[in-house]
Amino acid sequence: MGKEPFTFSRVAEELIGDLRGLPDETPKGMKRRPTLEAGELVQKILVKHQIGMDVPEDAIRKSWTELVGPANAHFSHPVQIDPKGILLVLVSHAVVKNELYHHRQAVVEKIRALPGCEGVKGIHLRHG
Repeated sequence: MGKEPFTFSRVAEELIGDLRGLPDETPKGMKRRPTLEAGELVQKILVKHQIGMDVPEDAIRKSWTELVGPANAHFSHPVQIDPKGILLVLVSHAVVKNELYHHRQAVVEKIRALPGCEGVKGIHLRHG
């Protein structure tokens, strides 16, 4: 196989097209990306969305009853960890939300002791 043809920037392509009198039919908002093989694309998607991988949220969900107690676990559910390291917890009862709020530091320390959960910095409680 030969070398790949040189790719110009969008501005250069538009200038060349104007000079040659060719209409530009490419939508303005479209981004050009290199073509990927299907296997490579699927692999990137699997890694990006952590499909088939162990994630810290799974370890937290498995141990949630031991972390907050059975009564609190019944009315709360850990959802996800945001990029800042804050765990979002949905709570369905105001009393449980208040209880978890007062004990959040102890819960965070227990969460950090779980394997893979060292990056959790805090808890955000939301009614839901």
